[in-house]
Amino acid sequence: MDQNRLYYQYPYIKKFTGTVTSCRESKKGTWLVRLSQTAFYPEGGGQPSDRGTLGGARVLSVHEREGEIDHEVDQPLAPGTEAEGILDWQYRMDNMQQHTGEHILSGLIHRRFGYDNVGFHMGSEEVTIDFNGLLSQEDLDQLENEANALVYADTKLRIWYPGREELAALDYRSKKELTGLVRIVEIPGGDICACCGTHVERTGEVGIIKIRGMIHYKGGVRLSILCGRRALEDYRQRLNDATEISVLLSAKLGKVPEAVRKLKEESQRQAAAISGLYRQLFALKAETYPESEEVLAVFEEGLSPVQLRQFATLLYEEGKGSVAGVFSEDENGAFQYALGSSRFDMRGLSRGMNQRLNGRGGGSSLMAQGTFRAGREEIEAAFFEEARRYPNK
Repeated sequence: MDQNRLYYQYPYIKKFTGTVTSCRESKKGTWLVRLSQTAFYPEGGGQPSDRGTLGGARVLSVHEREGEIDHEVDQPLAPGTEAEGILDWQYRMDNMQQHTGEHILSGLIHRRFGYDNVGFHMGSEEVTIDFNGLLSQEDLDQLENEANALVYADTKLRIWYPGREELAALDYRSKKELTGLVRIVEIPGGDICACCGTHVERTGEVGIIKIRGMIHYKGGVRLSILCGRRALEDYRQRLNDATEISVLLSAKLGKVPEAVRKLKEESQRQAAAISGLYRQLFALKAETYPESEEVLAVFEEGLSPVQLRQFATLLYEEGKGSVAGVFSEDENGAFQYALGSSRFDMRGLSRGMNQRLNGRGGGSSLMAQGTFRAGREEIEAAFFEEARRYPNK
């Protein structure tokens, strides 16, 4: 065990003093400082590095390189001087809660299902854990209850460096083959794992373990979780959001899902009715155009991309033009377009007009859609010129 790594000996240390042994400028214009001893945990094993200050400089990141720990700081520190390190304690405690909670949950899943933790990341918004097997929602509910029961038990963690024979006899989790001195973290009744991270001393300090979601991932599942203070903050924000929604819907909190379902159903009915009215409107408008073999350009206000496509399709199917182009200016001053034809390839027409009009979009031979950054006169001129370039399909 490296006696200079105070985060292992004293995981609850908040301040320390170390001698600056070297300081060199990085390629980023920051400085990399090495110390005689440090309490700053370096990034590794899915856990981010600690934050704080060192000799008045801000600690940006901490990494282990070639067996030494580099502290990336925003100003140089003179070698040979003493520097006080002050950890961002809330951040350190948050990470210890997340990491210990992950151990508890991963250990329970391994014990019950035999799945391995094949991916672990402590992000700024959530912790993600990947397992090489499938779980159901019922499984998650049971696992969450068991994990929090271990939290309530307030069990003391055991962290030690077993000898070679003891290690060989241990049944412990590990993501890779390990050599040399191995650090073992045991949560009685929950997990035993090789780990280099920082953890709380007792499970009760985790506070709560909440599974926020699950997705299928690479043949297994990816769980997102939060623990402790961060889980509390997440719950507070979700409750605030739900309360605001309940006020907007004039529904009690427990009735919000039902109110949203009703609102969605009503919105779908209204959308269907509006779509029917637009079809009638487009049919009436189409009657005002004579049948023709020429290209037809139509400009309408306030049409959505779906409505543009509907109108363009109706126009060319009714024989109102060999090529029908429908254009509608949006709130940003750009023109949405739909180009349709049963005789000419709309992909080439769309490409040609996009090049001329600073546009983007595409589609199939029958229909192309997109946006132009140009005025009406430019669009009309380009449309009539480009539409005559393309042969029959």
